[in-house]
Amino acid sequence: MTGAEIVGLVPKSALVDAGKFYLARQQRSLGITEDEIIRMAVKSMGLEELKPFNPKEKVIEYMMIDEKEQVEKERLIRMTCKGFAIETASESAAPGGGSISAYMGALGAALGTMVANLSAHKRGWDDRWEEFSKVAEEGQQVMNELLALVDEDTAAFNKIMAVFAMPKGTAEEKAARAAAMEEATLYATRVPLRTMQTAMRAFPVLKAMAEKGNPASASDAGVGALAARAAVRGADMNVRINAAGLKNREVAEQLIAEAAVLVKQAEQAENDILTIVNSNINF
Repeated sequence: MTGAEIVGLVPKSALVDAGKFYLARQQRSLGITEDEIIRMAVKSMGLEELKPFNPKEKVIEYMMIDEKEQVEKERLIRMTCKGFAIETASESAAPGGGSISAYMGALGAALGTMVANLSAHKRGWDDRWEEFSKVAEEGQQVMNELLALVDEDTAAFNKIMAVFAMPKGTAEEKAARAAAMEEATLYATRVPLRTMQTAMRAFPVLKAMAEKGNPASASDAGVGALAARAAVRGADMNVRINAAGLKNREVAEQLIAEAAVLVKQAEQAENDILTIVNSNINF
């Protein structure tokens, strides 16, 4: 009989490190989801050969998660694609353009990651697997951060809506309400700016894959660039519309100026990538 057993609980990092070790030993890309990496560790270490191994019951971090709180925090990204589209189309004002922008950016990064993973497994490119693995890891990180911003943008909108429910009967209540509104509006302006900044990190991944990735996936890198630029431009509109409600005009103008620079950089990055992609599509 073969196999292994973990007695008690184990830190998540131990399984992740083990999974990455075995992936590297097999010259496979490390740029996959954390769940897939842990599954690789479980399989490679024979942790399921003696009895079923459930990470939720054995990993310390998973045992500490408040499942109800986590579900609420990730309400949108836990939906199916269809469910998310239906939720967006409903009468509710959220999710709106900010969340959609973050999601488009996540899809752009995901496409770059996909091309990197496909390239890492391309026949005849065995000696380049590590090069593509590093790109896939960066793409995976960008995707995860943008997915988190999908729900954070909607949470920022809900903070503003909550201010409207605050009392305003006295001068003190009015002052507290005004301060809360300024704080919530500033937060709602900074979140899409972070979406822009994060989406910009998808472009180097996509450009690298347009230049060096599997030629059969050139169009995927191109679509990723389109999605990343849409994320930046969409989030920019949210920066500007929210900044318009800030009383502190100096801060508002600074945020708008930062966003404008990112829009120009995104346009150039998209053009550069599409030029490479179109040169690789021979038709």
